[in-house]
Amino acid sequence: MSRALTLYLIAGEPSGDRLGAGLMQALRAEVRQVGFVGVGGRMMAEEGLESLFDIIDLNVMGIAEVVPRLRTLMRRIRETAGDVVRAAPDALITIDSPSFGLRVAERVRARAPGIRTIHYVAPSVWAWRPGRARHMARFVDHVLALLPFEPPYMTAAGMSCDFVGHPIAGQPAPTAAEVAAFRARAGVVEGQPLLLLAPGSRTGEVRRMMPVFAATLAQVAASRPDLRVAVPVAETVTAEVAEAAAGLEPRPVLVLPEDGEAAKRAAFAAADLALVTSGTVTLEMAAAATPMVSAYRTSWLTAAIVRRLVRIDTANLVNLVGGLGVVPEFLQERCAPARIAPALLTLMEEPEARAAQLAAFGRVLAALGQDGEPPSARAARSVLGALGRG
Repeated sequence: MSRALTLYLIAGEPSGDRLGAGLMQALRAEVRQVGFVGVGGRMMAEEGLESLFDIIDLNVMGIAEVVPRLRTLMRRIRETAGDVVRAAPDALITIDSPSFGLRVAERVRARAPGIRTIHYVAPSVWAWRPGRARHMARFVDHVLALLPFEPPYMTAAGMSCDFVGHPIAGQPAPTAAEVAAFRARAGVVEGQPLLLLAPGSRTGEVRRMMPVFAATLAQVAASRPDLRVAVPVAETVTAEVAEAAAGLEPRPVLVLPEDGEAAKRAAFAAADLALVTSGTVTLEMAAAATPMVSAYRTSWLTAAIVRRLVRIDTANLVNLVGGLGVVPEFLQERCAPARIAPALLTLMEEPEARAAQLAAFGRVLAALGQDGEPPSARAARSVLGALGRG
């Protein structure tokens, strides 16, 4: 009988929390005796993880945004690295959030080189700072990649890597009854459009994007006064989104974290179109077959630095995998209501524009592993294979 397996998991934001929870479920299906410790959010807690601290402490992104929180972040890095060393797990699995998780992994490797390290979600070295892969290889043994073109970048740097598929491609679709129930909840009647606004999961994103979304909504509603609105709320920014949404007109239906993942997926599928902050939610919209417009704005300092480093022209994952131009995208200076509102109205009024997006969504989801084995199961077996337990 094989001995019990102990894994230390670190997820620093809601998307990583979702990945971590799925991985925990899949690992339990593969290994009878497996225990988890580490850092995570609500979904990993529901799988039994007692987090070392609340991941809201890590809820920042961008150079200008990180600086004021640097002392707290560095303390959490030291604290987490020390906890990993004390726990002495069979492996440390860092999930996304590379600015936090990989810094922890580097410290752990220096203090306890015998602990194997696995990183879930390959950093986007194809987009910027390609040297990160070589740096990672000093303290990361194995990588789980969500995008099919990523493994060669990792293996060239000296790490093993498996493409496991993107978990959104394996999410269950809501039933017609669930979709109809949400449209009724949102007060939608025959012929009325339902617009979904997804402002992001980080405080800085919500602070920058909600005023843009509010002004855009006003312009769209002026052309379509029958418009109805829904807003999904990430647990890391519940208070911020609720406060900002209270001033929207028409008043939106909020989809709160306690409503659950099934309710959120029903809301996504119930919407006729969406305006989203670029990120994982773009793939969620594709999986829901909901046409979208994406937008993103960061601080001027972060934008100036990123422009000198990035090697791609999109922040939208659907455009990245499916080709530029699939989804209308408005970044930085172009992230303005006067530009965004006409794009939404076009999606609302022109069936050809909607059909083009839906066709592209199918291609993107197929490339990410839809209709294959669940990505979480592939990820679990990749972890076990890397640890010689496959």
